Amino acid sequence: MQYDVQHRPAYALAIVTLGAGEKIQAEPGAMVSMSAGVQIETGVQGGIMAGLKRSLLGGEGFFMNTLTAPQGGQVTLAPALPGDITVLDLNNQSYMVQSGAYLASALSVAIDTKWGGAKTFFASEGLIMLKCSGSGPLILSSYGAIHQVDIPAGQNYIIDSGHLVAFPEGMSFNVQKAGNWTSTILGGEGLVVNLTGPGTVLLQTRSEDSFLQWLLPKIPRDNSGNNRGFSVNLGS
Repeated sequence: MQYDVQHRPAYALAIVTLGAGEKIQAEPGAMVSMSAGVQIETGVQGGIMAGLKRSLLGGEGFFMNTLTAPQGGQVTLAPALPGDITVLDLNNQSYMVQSGAYLASALSVAIDTKWGGAKTFFASEGLIMLKCSGSGPLILSSYGAIHQVDIPAGQNYIIDSGHLVAFPEGMSFNVQKAGNWTSTILGGEGLVVNLTGPGTVLLQTRSEDSFLQWLLPKIPRDNSGNNRGFSVNLGS
């Protein structure tokens, strides 16, 4: 399996070249295009309980698509939102991946759900993590560009939970308030993740929640307070 990422960082596209008989698993809707002859099979990776955990706890799709190239071929993948894509080559490693950042991976990479803790429910930006472990390519996406931060051993680094993409499983982390409760609720920062090195952390330069908080007040509303939405007149 070979891969290339183009059009970074705003509208990244992952181009995956599969050898004869090779397979890749991807989130539903991630496929942009594929060679003729590539086959798609939809199923529940790891069984029904694993699918429920990914869907209910991890915010990911219940089903996964498996794309197979019997004679070899090419598949292109992209996330729903504009942003970046990066590929981690796992070698018997595990990464904690923020919900929504998983795009695709080799079948040899197992996807499991871990929960950041009940206290994440008290902020709009929770910390629901996927544990991705094994060997092979792990393709991640972000809203905005992906920025890499190397944290030395014993040092702490704080990231807004809405900007976290992924970090190695062995890194110690703690979910906490950005400041006191006043700044957490009124200051717009919500919860943060305090990580302890050594390790390399991936973060995204934009936050979906922050964008929605900016966008929603600008959507026109009717007299009852409901969003009026948008209409397009295509003519007759």
